[in-house]
Amino acid sequence: MKYALKVSEKDNVVTVLSQVKKGETVSYLDNKEKREVVAQNDIPIYHKIATCDIKTDEDIVKYGENIGRASVDIAKGSHVHTHNVKAHRENLEEKE
Repeated sequence: MKYALKVSEKDNVVTVLSQVKKGETVSYLDNKEKREVVAQNDIPIYHKIATCDIKTDEDIVKYGENIGRASVDIAKGSHVHTHNVKAHRENLEEKE
């Protein structure tokens, strides 16, 4: 069994705590409940795995914060990294 870390209930990705091979089950706690996801790809240590299907242009949320947007549809259990995430900056300028 492989393990991952989920920090916020808002997160739609978790961080794997060891290298994960395609087909391995990854376990994590979600609001004190054990959840599992099957890896769809090999995932390097400390990289992200999707805990649900994420559609193109939907936010990627880690540690409760938006860290980018999906550049393609990302299936549950898939590796989430620069190959399928695009930058998204909020407009923080004050509106008049």
